[in-house]
Amino acid sequence: MLNHEHANKCIACTVTQCSYHCGTENYCSLDKIQVGTHEVNPTQKQCTDCQSFRLK
Repeated sequence: MLNHEHANKCIACTVTQCSYHCGTENYCSLDKIQVGTHEVNPTQKQCTDCQSFRLK
């Protein structure tokens, strides 16, 4: 079982709607995340997505 209260200090995150967000700090609780894109040729940071996101 994952511990969603363990802050991974290597992955900063402010998306509190994600089930992996560390409830006490602005960090992710996962050991690693997958970053991807929804664009064919991404040119801006808005074109990227955290594909590890899971809604609470």
